[in-house]
Amino acid sequence: MFMSISIQNITKCFGDQVALNDVSFEVNTGEIVGLIGPNGAGKSTLMKIICGLTNTDSGEVKIKGTPVISESTDIRRDLGYLPESNPLYTDLFVREYLLHVAGLYHLGSRSYSRVTEVIEQTGLTPEMHKKIGLLSKGYRQRVGLAQAIIHNPGILILDEPTTGLDPNQIIEIRNLISELGKEKTVILSTHIMQEVEAICKRVIVLNKGKIVADDLTVNLGVYANDEIQTVLLELSQDVDDTFFNEIYYINSIKKIAAGKWLIETSMEHDIRKDLFNLAVKMNLVVLSLKREEKKLEDVFRELTS
Repeated sequence: MFMSISIQNITKCFGDQVALNDVSFEVNTGEIVGLIGPNGAGKSTLMKIICGLTNTDSGEVKIKGTPVISESTDIRRDLGYLPESNPLYTDLFVREYLLHVAGLYHLGSRSYSRVTEVIEQTGLTPEMHKKIGLLSKGYRQRVGLAQAIIHNPGILILDEPTTGLDPNQIIEIRNLISELGKEKTVILSTHIMQEVEAICKRVIVLNKGKIVADDLTVNLGVYANDEIQTVLLELSQDVDDTFFNEIYYINSIKKIAAGKWLIETSMEHDIRKDLFNLAVKMNLVVLSLKREEKKLEDVFRELTS
């Protein structure tokens, strides 16, 4: 598969602060890669470097085999970038602004048809005759996404693309990104773990400027702490936490509803049998007793805590 983006040993500092520390990875054409990490991990800085907007202190970024630093103008023609801040001309109408962007990309006679197409793609049709300054945050985000794809780039760099959208809008934009990812290379940054699970086949986890995980989304469970297990217990009636006093090897308990508890313990003990026997001893009916699978959110928390 053709290598779309190659990042080799990137380091970037701002004064004494190390934003990126020897970061390396490659992205193939057609991949949708989720870039996740806590605030300050270096995600936005890395995206700006990929787009040629920020220089590195060391290391190199290549787009389709060409170094970004040497041919950044030509390379940017094949890049679509939605920055986290999403700067827009708020005094322009939606269609007017997108026609302006189309002009910057020299789309010529194709500008009007392409603007109409992306307005429909991003769900902007109801708001296309409004000034951007009058739009909700969600619709402004759609305008930002529309400008990122208007020139039909081969690579999309999306920094928090669903910020400010309502649940229905989020699903629509996720579907659009998934569709775009069939033919394009997509790197998206997000704090929404469900978004990563829904559309990203691969995840890169950044923490304090370093990559702490890089794998297929379905494989990230292997990075979790396998010494700890969590069990969900649901009883027929409510109990207080003294109910668990007889089981000495419980690490922690958390009540999530009446009669419903999350119990954390080490993997060397399968606590389910003891919980069941304890419930029988107390004349309680067990409605549910199951081991919880590690979710991406759990893995993320363990990798970045």
